[in-house]
Amino acid sequence: MAVSADRAPDVAPARVRSRPWSRADPMAVLSAARHIADELKDGLGGVGARAAARGVRRLLEAEHVGLADLSGRPVWAPAPPPAEHAVTELVEKVLHSEAKGGRPPLMAVPLHVHHELAGVLVVSGEVRRSAVREAADWIVEALERGRLEASAEQAAQAELRALRAEISPHFVYNALTVISALVSSEPDRSRELMIDFADYIRYSLARHGEYTTVADEFHAIETYLALQRAVLGERLQVQVRVAPEVLAVALPYLVLQPLVENAIRHGIEPRAGAGHVLVRGEAEGNDCVIGVEDDGLGMDPALAEEILAGRGGSDSVGLANVDRRLRNVYGAWYGLVVETAPGEGTRVVVRIPRFQPGVMPG
Repeated sequence: MAVSADRAPDVAPARVRSRPWSRADPMAVLSAARHIADELKDGLGGVGARAAARGVRRLLEAEHVGLADLSGRPVWAPAPPPAEHAVTELVEKVLHSEAKGGRPPLMAVPLHVHHELAGVLVVSGEVRRSAVREAADWIVEALERGRLEASAEQAAQAELRALRAEISPHFVYNALTVISALVSSEPDRSRELMIDFADYIRYSLARHGEYTTVADEFHAIETYLALQRAVLGERLQVQVRVAPEVLAVALPYLVLQPLVENAIRHGIEPRAGAGHVLVRGEAEGNDCVIGVEDDGLGMDPALAEEILAGRGGSDSVGLANVDRRLRNVYGAWYGLVVETAPGEGTRVVVRIPRFQPGVMPG
């Protein structure tokens, strides 16, 4: 039965279709929506835009679906409709006026992300305008999520760059001073320490890969400790114990080394006499647990909370950085746990899954 435009202004004047996904399997619709969102993670100009257009077309049961970014050049599913030049003019009109254009059976809907025009959805066929609007809302949500994820990734990279830049000038000066003093008296040891120093700098400033392995982090720790033992002499006593089954566990780059540096810098160096640092890694069920413990000065637990919240001053940026990156990768249940008290030393514990999808050494 025909329905006039006066009685149903929200539909095309030709044959009316039910909302396409109203009679579909809800799980299939949700799966399709998730697939569309994944394809749009790089935006309307990304490599997945055409696949996203195909997914929207299937959901709407439309003849043609186009997605255009601000360049005004749509990607189509399955192919450009007849009179493509007219569609291009319509897209340009929407992009420049930010007004909805077109009349059934051709519709163009502007896509606004965070109140800014990001592109246009174009649909041809006998499809309810309300269904097209809802599809446009899904696309906008996918674009917003993609931007948020990109921003989070950029922030994580910036935090890692900041951590790499936190090499202590005081430590570098002391290490090079010790190495130079040994050149004449102990040339072989001086050469070994120079190699250790080069490895330490290389690992701290490496630009490849977001993730590494426990084995590589422990190698960097041992290199750093060799230099610190040369600087501090008998004042620094160290034990490193790591279970073989956790050596291949992947984890974010520069997670463990900053913890050891903090133990020595804030726990051992300020105290009188010799100090001990214990670094231990072991498996506990499906988790890898790594602890860095010193018998140094310790601190007030309230100060430790401030440090992990990033409010402990410039000397504690490394711990807050590591804690935040761990939680971003593994979730709120993970991160650093600090056990400390004034005069009782400090123990920092890292607990991470032994296997985490997407976390692989680069």
